[in-house]
Amino acid sequence: MEEEDKERIKRECIKLLREVGCDKAVVRHCVAVAELALEIAINRNRVEDFDRVDEKLVYTGALLHDMGRARTHAVNHGFVGGEMARELKLPEDVVRIIQRHVGAGITAEEAKILGLPARDFIPETMEEKIVTDADNMINGARRTGIEEAIADLKAKLGKMHPSINRAIALHEEVMGER
Repeated sequence: MEEEDKERIKRECIKLLREVGCDKAVVRHCVAVAELALEIAINRNRVEDFDRVDEKLVYTGALLHDMGRARTHAVNHGFVGGEMARELKLPEDVVRIIQRHVGAGITAEEAKILGLPARDFIPETMEEKIVTDADNMINGARRTGIEEAIADLKAKLGKMHPSINRAIALHEEVMGER
């Protein structure tokens, strides 16, 4: 992706985040996630054996992934953000990134328990998976590693929660280890 495209996308997305009411900490987090997600996408695109990923989509989706935090910081912020993005007539592939980025995704069963529509919110495309993985490895605006991300998930959800194994598998797939 050209540097001028990157700067334009960043400027437009930050403006949108501010317009919907995201605070500075959320914006900083989104920028940190977007920088890591773009690095991952660029590195994947350098490997001949991998299908190419859409770097602009990854960057845009990562910048906007926490849009829903303008209205809630609960686990449903992904769903809420996706609905906000849909109302703003953003592309559906961006909506899906926003709605599927939480943790390692949310199954239909888990969604029902959480009061969300009973459907899967599991990342499917590589672009969705990259944003989800990058989000897991950013704490605030600080980069961590997958080990810290998994430890945080275990502390929040319990050591045996099914999303722990999903997060590990997702990370391995994104990094080409699987």
